[in-house]
Amino acid sequence: MTQEAARILIIDGNPEQAASLTGALHRAGHEPRLAPDLAKAHKLLTGEAFDLLLWNADQPPADLEQALPELKRAAGEAPLVVMRADAGIDEAVLAMRLGAADFITLPAAADYLLKLVAHHLQGRGDRFVAAAPATLALLDMARRVAGSDATALITGESGTGKEVLARYLHRHSPRARGPFVAINCAAIPENMLEAMLFGHEKGAFTGAHEARPGKFELANGGTLMLDEISEMDLGLQAKILRVLQEQEVERLGARRPVRLDVRVIATSNRDLAACVREGRFRQDLYYRLNVLPLHLPPLRARREDILPLAEHFLRRHGRQEVVLAPCARQRLLAHDWPGNARELENLIQRALVLGNGQEIRAEDLVFDVQPAVAEDATTVAGAKADTPMLRRHLHSSESELILDALRANRGNRKRTAEQLGISPRTLRYKLARMREAGLSIPV
Repeated sequence: MTQEAARILIIDGNPEQAASLTGALHRAGHEPRLAPDLAKAHKLLTGEAFDLLLWNADQPPADLEQALPELKRAAGEAPLVVMRADAGIDEAVLAMRLGAADFITLPAAADYLLKLVAHHLQGRGDRFVAAAPATLALLDMARRVAGSDATALITGESGTGKEVLARYLHRHSPRARGPFVAINCAAIPENMLEAMLFGHEKGAFTGAHEARPGKFELANGGTLMLDEISEMDLGLQAKILRVLQEQEVERLGARRPVRLDVRVIATSNRDLAACVREGRFRQDLYYRLNVLPLHLPPLRARREDILPLAEHFLRRHGRQEVVLAPCARQRLLAHDWPGNARELENLIQRALVLGNGQEIRAEDLVFDVQPAVAEDATTVAGAKADTPMLRRHLHSSESELILDALRANRGNRKRTAEQLGISPRTLRYKLARMREAGLSIPV
């Protein structure tokens, strides 16, 4: 699917109007689906992900106060545009208050509708996909707390989508027009992290040739996400606590503090309460961060999200005509997803490389640890962990995957690494090992 194309659900019981709108969206390069009523719409939303909903609330007639909240919950983060003929301003205000992204009066010109669609599709790549009851409830809670300036703490396993949820909070907050700044506390050496967070003046330390603002200052007027805050040492935690309490930051080497207007969202893949008990995290900082706690369950605990997420990643990285075959869908649902949504996204990217360009089949889904092939099933299943035979089997599967990806990308190393979900450096290392083993590497 091209970057501009989107899946749009049209809910309209007027055949003539629905056909006209469907045709206009098709010509604009989108992929519209039609539901003649709300019952059919809810059924589609349980198994598919959509980027936008267009709802004709007149056909058939619906009570906005009852139907709109239910439809919005089912739609997740996808914007919902309500359409109605001869509607007054009070009805438009009611629809917006109940969660509609927009309200338009019918009839409306096709070019106006297409401009409206383009406007509401902006930034859809970071959309938070939700179909499972637990995820929809979390999203509902996130909407309610988004308007607050209180600190939020998002917890969950690695790869569950904590940053996507943090961006969702920012987009739905009064700070949405301000910057969203993220910093990974686990990926930066401790001696550099303080300067990156707080900034520094010229000459503050060796190598500080010019003054630089820190992440707190860069996020002024917006949101700062402190990713994996549990990895921060206790001394720096105390300084973060002071910034949150005083709403000001002092650059390294500076004499005067800088006033801040920043909302902080922290994330962690650890149980911070347990870290407090073990003495690895400050209790006072934990209470300061845990004002609005949000826990993102692992993907295996919200299995209704698997297929909508897979389709979301397919549209992000693939082409409009590529679909998931039924056997591939079954295999996705049967997997345990230890790497969560990040593993699923990497898997879809690999499958797009290995697939035939029309559909993704079960054999195109190459997981990080492959199940044994049929003839080796008994032997491999009976092997102890980390035996030479098992290692040879896994290395063989990995080498075949890398070679297939290289051929599909005509030897382009950078593109191959991206689609395999590994770094170029890791790919170079693996290719060197493959050459040592006597394998021929495509140029």
